[in-house]
Amino acid sequence: MQTSSHNRQKKIAVINDISGFGRCSIAVSLPVISKLKVQCCPLPTAIFSNHTGFDHFFFDDYTARMPEYIAHWERLGLEFSAIYPGFLGSKEQIAIVIDFIRRFRRPGTLVVIDPVMGDYGKPYATYTPEMCQEMRRLVEYADILTPNLTEACILTDTPYREKWTRREIAELAHRLMERGPKKVVITGIVQGEFIANFVCEAEGEEHFLRTIRVGTQRSGTGDIFASIIAADAVNGVDFAVSVKKASNFVKRCIQRSIELEIPVTDGVAFEEVLDELK
Repeated sequence: MQTSSHNRQKKIAVINDISGFGRCSIAVSLPVISKLKVQCCPLPTAIFSNHTGFDHFFFDDYTARMPEYIAHWERLGLEFSAIYPGFLGSKEQIAIVIDFIRRFRRPGTLVVIDPVMGDYGKPYATYTPEMCQEMRRLVEYADILTPNLTEACILTDTPYREKWTRREIAELAHRLMERGPKKVVITGIVQGEFIANFVCEAEGEEHFLRTIRVGTQRSGTGDIFASIIAADAVNGVDFAVSVKKASNFVKRCIQRSIELEIPVTDGVAFEEVLDELK
């Protein structure tokens, strides 16, 4: 069989963990990307029974198995329209992702990085200073970067604070772009009753997109957001339009989850509104 037969459809390599319950990571990326008519090819970094927001969970680290898994993709001659890494649990996994990008990136392959490093002004417990430094190396390979405000601060060595002016956010985005990305969206900027995303592109375009806040933060919303951004980028959707669409869809997912009284730990009931995503 010719290897070209595997590459007739747009594909995204999604590098993230698999959580059996809680609606996050690959469990939401796969249906969302598929709904946007792009093939989702998962590369698992770990397997969880349910995400770590619960009191207990099963965990199996997949780091040692990743190189052999990747080698079989290489033997098949797979080519990807985009490479999208999400949460990475160790510096070893970051090194594997960098190697993956070097081996699979072709002219036209987009690298969309969601640097899942922290929130509310603090890095996650797994993110040591050494891990943060490795993530800064990975960001250099990004075409599109989707950090929240905390992660943008970590990546640029900027002290975190609660209140920012639009000009300060823009300066933060430009500092991120100096590291390599051509497009950046800083997400989750709280402004009273609004939640905002700041969009910045190499062509000089900037957009400050706001929507009314609903409910509270839930697992998987960042994965849904970045998955839409990745699939839309492959499909040639304008970046600012994609950010607005992703933000509105996440909001709709949260609204429906509130209506159904879904526990916050269980993520968002995106299945209920997936047909609305186009």
